[in-house]
Amino acid sequence: MLNTLLLLWIGFCLLFFLFKTRRPKNFPPGPQPIPIFGNLLQLNLRNPIKDLEKLSERYGKVFSIYFGARPAVVLNGLQAMKEAIVTQAVDFAGRPSGLLVSHATEKRGVIFADYGPSWREHRRFALMTLRNFGLGKKSMEDRILEEISYVTTLLERSDGKSVDPQSMFHKAASNIICSIVFGTRYDHNDEFLLHIINTFREITKMINGPWAMIYDTLRFLRIFPLPFMKVFQNVELMKTIVSDQTTQHKKTRVPGEPRDCIDCYLDEMEKREDGFSSFDESQLTYFALELHIAGTDTTSNTLLTAFLYLSTHPDIQARCQQEIDAVLGDRAHASFEDRHKMPYVQAMIHEVQRMANIIPLSVFHRTTKDTQLMGYNIPKDTIIIQNLTSVLYEESQWKFPHDFNPSNFLNEQGEFVKPEAFMPFSAGPRMCLGEGLARMELFLFLVTLLRCFQFVWPEDAGLPDYAPVWGAVQTPKPYKLGIRQRGF
Repeated sequence: MLNTLLLLWIGFCLLFFLFKTRRPKNFPPGPQPIPIFGNLLQLNLRNPIKDLEKLSERYGKVFSIYFGARPAVVLNGLQAMKEAIVTQAVDFAGRPSGLLVSHATEKRGVIFADYGPSWREHRRFALMTLRNFGLGKKSMEDRILEEISYVTTLLERSDGKSVDPQSMFHKAASNIICSIVFGTRYDHNDEFLLHIINTFREITKMINGPWAMIYDTLRFLRIFPLPFMKVFQNVELMKTIVSDQTTQHKKTRVPGEPRDCIDCYLDEMEKREDGFSSFDESQLTYFALELHIAGTDTTSNTLLTAFLYLSTHPDIQARCQQEIDAVLGDRAHASFEDRHKMPYVQAMIHEVQRMANIIPLSVFHRTTKDTQLMGYNIPKDTIIIQNLTSVLYEESQWKFPHDFNPSNFLNEQGEFVKPEAFMPFSAGPRMCLGEGLARMELFLFLVTLLRCFQFVWPEDAGLPDYAPVWGAVQTPKPYKLGIRQRGF
């Protein structure tokens, strides 16, 4: 009797699953999901990009997969991407709930918050604050150049030697965000800085890794103490750190004279005290955390990619240095405005971003209402996955889609141009919050360091491996970098 009931229960569950996972009418095609697992077992959880490419070849530029019984639509290629996130931006501007990242962040802040009034207010505030290069008396450019001077000093000590650049660039990028958010930069060996870097590294590594996909698909496993629980623990640690910083700022701030982003946010809270406001200390905590997420790993890993390619393409490095020397002359340091006079350097930086493909699947979107895309019906609350890899390497959009070549961003006159398919940080209203800051950091770092040093691939390092390590934020495999000081 017990066995019969068990079999009936299993049969009922399978029928329920099959009914629930029947594709709606005119929904994008895709592989048949497996009961309970959806399409989880059909993807390489350590790097699903190749599998998504094969599925696109079979089912088209817009296809569907399932997380358990929950459908998701994958966008491939420039046409599908533009139609969804630019032309019909509002229809595709939501953030999905019920996923690891939405649970860990409580859908607060800006990056992971759902589309709505609070998100609009906080994004507008964030862009205004980051665009305002004068937080207090110290401009954004000054903060970046200050950190670069410390990196330059470190590299000068390694003249004629090889260094491991991984931790150096992570510390530098994190320090810039600490300066912007907390108003303080730290020594590269400071325990507080190292703690922040390690905690965020664990969070980002987990969010788009195998355990996140398991969490999102197999909901019955969420009650068990599996590795994905580390994300929640690390988020709580970072919330405590930001809360402590906020308490200190309240004691020392001068209203109307902000030193950093926390002061700016506290000023904004005071302005809105008389009426309903989405600005509060809980939102401030996630706002600060997201600025760190948006501005640390993306920048540091792009710099690592840049020096990997520059050290193995000495002709491109030399041409950049020639242009930098001609524009800067005897000036003490570069300015972000100098980019307009350096078309080849600009092209090189953008080509690095294209090849780095730092956030290959962007941040998942959600449809805010029933809508259509390229002839298909997409119901409200469908998860939308942007396969940015398919755009950054799309053969019809680039002169040299699979090679590192700055000519992808130069016209016949040698002028810098930016093709529509360049969207390493996505596009539309939910474009990456840290994109503007990253552009400034990348330009100032690369111009300053290329002016001072020649970077070489060590003779004993073997052949370079350009294949990145998969994750929510991709990073190059560890490598050594040879340092030679230049006379200028």
